Amino acid sequence: MSSMASRTKGAHVADAHPSDEVRERILRTASELFYREGAHAVGVDLVVERAGVAKTSLYRHFRTKDDLIAAFLEREDEQFWQQWDNVAQRHRSDAQAELDAHMEWIGERVGRKNYRGCPQLNMAAEFPEGEHPARVVAVSHKKELRRRLKGIADRLGVRRPDDLAAQLLLLVNGAFVSSQVIAADEAVPVLQAASRALIAAGAAESRRARRA
Repeated sequence: MSSMASRTKGAHVADAHPSDEVRERILRTASELFYREGAHAVGVDLVVERAGVAKTSLYRHFRTKDDLIAAFLEREDEQFWQQWDNVAQRHRSDAQAELDAHMEWIGERVGRKNYRGCPQLNMAAEFPEGEHPARVVAVSHKKELRRRLKGIADRLGVRRPDDLAAQLLLLVNGAFVSSQVIAADEAVPVLQAASRALIAAGAAESRRARRA
């Protein structure tokens, strides 16, 4: 049997599965390809071939390639916040311990062998148009990250919580784009030390303001 016939047969078999299963297979395959290769480098033909489905099935679940890219980022967003919430739940009474714990798992994430950067930042760089669905999801993700960091800063009682949240946001995003130039075992201690230094600087400013 020719390779084309084999793919066609495989697509028919896959499409016989429940609709949700087909959608998940397409999204999982696309997510792996988009993250590893970049969205521009991956066409829908490659996605359907690797997923073993017909192109009509892809477009039944995702109206356009842009919608598929946005779904990939939404999937990443959900997984990221699930991890965040699991950590936050363990440190609800200690803001400093929560921040240290976030810096730990984020640093471990950056240090993974297969880490290729933050999906949200990667896609925002590929799609600079403000209204592109992928960029909309990416911007929303970063705004939510800043909001959550602001919540930690408020609980820490620093004088300028908005400023600290912005500084921590830059620190985390800097780590996301620095995996190629930082050793795997450096990321966690660097993130934790830098975040504590930012907090200490804010506390020192508060003390000076009270003395003035």
